[in-house]
Amino acid sequence: MDAIQTRKLTKYYGNARGIIDLDLTVKEGEFFGFIGPNGAGKSTTIRTLLGMISPTGGSARIFAQDILQDRESILGKTGYMPSEAVFYSGMKVRDVLKLSADLRKCDCREEAGKLCGRLQLDPGRKVDELSFGNRKKVSIVCALQHKPELLILDEPTSGLDPLMQREFFDILRERNREGATIFLSSHVLSEIQRNCSRAAIIREGRMIACDSVEALSRTNARRVTVHGRVLLEELEGIRDKKRTENSVSFLYGGDMNRLLQVLASGEVWDLSVSEPDLEEIFLHYYESEDGEKEGETA
Repeated sequence: MDAIQTRKLTKYYGNARGIIDLDLTVKEGEFFGFIGPNGAGKSTTIRTLLGMISPTGGSARIFAQDILQDRESILGKTGYMPSEAVFYSGMKVRDVLKLSADLRKCDCREEAGKLCGRLQLDPGRKVDELSFGNRKKVSIVCALQHKPELLILDEPTSGLDPLMQREFFDILRERNREGATIFLSSHVLSEIQRNCSRAAIIREGRMIACDSVEALSRTNARRVTVHGRVLLEELEGIRDKKRTENSVSFLYGGDMNRLLQVLASGEVWDLSVSEPDLEEIFLHYYESEDGEKEGETA
């Protein structure tokens, strides 16, 4: 069964673009990444899926249920973590967690206690006194304490220190092994690369790529770093060039023999050639449509 399926899902805010013709399928049990910078349409997609806003066109189903007609049933199976955590003023953490559980008609005290312990969250503190990172922890527990079948997480790690980020992803991987589907929206590409099996890239409201993380990372381009004095002006296939006084680093997708010829005509003290990471590949998808493709002249 598909955990999430959208067909031509579209949302406009008046004349402003939200998402356009989004066709997306997430299989049950997947750890799926949703990649894009701020403003690309990630949060709009999530809010539409959860019925917080109504689509302008198209359709979407979660566990084969329509997001509009079956919203209450869908929410009962889903844990949602927004990018910003906001709670009622004056409440203690334990009160927020109980309210979230009561809305789902669940007794989550045991699981909430375990999660608070792992995340080093004091349930006796007032939410008004919490740092941004600790408010994110409250949001994590609210999303996970009822052990949902689907977790939808919107930029979940902002504000968490590195140790808590590691613990958070340990928890997510455990839930995923137990069968939960995880939909992780992020602009931190290392999170996607380390944890997700598949990912979609969204740009200006449209999905521009969807594949396994391995396939998205696969390219014939290489990251080349040269220490020395070389002239690259006539070499085609260069992009993302970065210079210092005595070195240059660039992504190269051209003829390797030609590269070696050009380098041999200069003075090379050291040379490294490596595969680019997902972040560098991601930039390729976000190049301007009118400008700079891999074959540009350096």
